[in-house]
Amino acid sequence: SGSMPESGCTAVKEGVLEKRSDGLLQLWKKKRCILTEEGLLLVPPKQPPPAEPAAKIKELHFSNMKTVDCVERKGKYVYFTVVMAEGKEIDFRCAQEQGWNAAITLQMVQYKNRQAILAVRSTRQKQQHLAQP
Repeated sequence: SGSMPESGCTAVKEGVLEKRSDGLLQLWKKKRCILTEEGLLLVPPKQPPPAEPAAKIKELHFSNMKTVDCVERKGKYVYFTVVMAEGKEIDFRCAQEQGWNAAITLQMVQYKNRQAILAVRSTRQKQQHLAQP
């Protein structure tokens, strides 16, 4: 696991996830995925040159993520849905033993806990500041 220079976050887990495309055919497309403490990065599979710009990397940030939903096991796959704050749902699947759904859920919960602690802390600081004569 290396660190990601562009986001400044360490990779917690790295590997391949299959994402269901939005099109009519809803094909499963392999994406290289990097899970960090901030979110899930989806990197297009290596393409022949000219290489695609980094803008093609899609980040599902935990601040915009609501839940990791509806885990279903079929054959060797686990199917799960990442539900974003704006109501968008993104379907993924991976081999069962890879445990991506659990890893994403854990990081998301830890992220939200950290944000909650920070929010409480900043509220306290404001209150202390106001209480000062």
